[in-house]
Amino acid sequence: MPSDVTLTFEGGRTGDAVKDAVLADGAEMTRAVDAAIAGTDPKGEGMGYYTTGKALEASLSWVAQFKKADVTITGVVRYYDRKVTLKSKTAAVLTYCGDESKGFSKDKKTNKINRTPVTKDSYVTYNTRLDKNSDGVWQTSQIISSRGAAQCQP
Repeated sequence: MPSDVTLTFEGGRTGDAVKDAVLADGAEMTRAVDAAIAGTDPKGEGMGYYTTGKALEASLSWVAQFKKADVTITGVVRYYDRKVTLKSKTAAVLTYCGDESKGFSKDKKTNKINRTPVTKDSYVTYNTRLDKNSDGVWQTSQIISSRGAAQCQP
């Protein structure tokens, strides 16, 4: 990640090796998407490693929106209240909140930061499905996010 981007993931250890692997690979998926947006992984190789199916399609679309607008990311985003529910040996649900109140977009040409006021929409809830592939990687296969979610408000 660029030096002006910080992603913080709270609650990475549950004591259960499988749940901890889901948490770790779920965090890597977020890092991979942000790396593609920030240009440190311009080909999106990390996204292809940590996402599949509908989540990969959504991630590629999200990155394309940033590229089309000619903006990148900057600042600090905190992920918290991360919870894993194992559905089977190869399927899990990971839910969590994101605090984007200190994360912003930045114009690539001018480096001007698009500072936005903190509102309820600065807080996002995520509901994801991860499937363990044949290499043992927990890939995010579905992702639903909602801005302004009540359960994520400070």
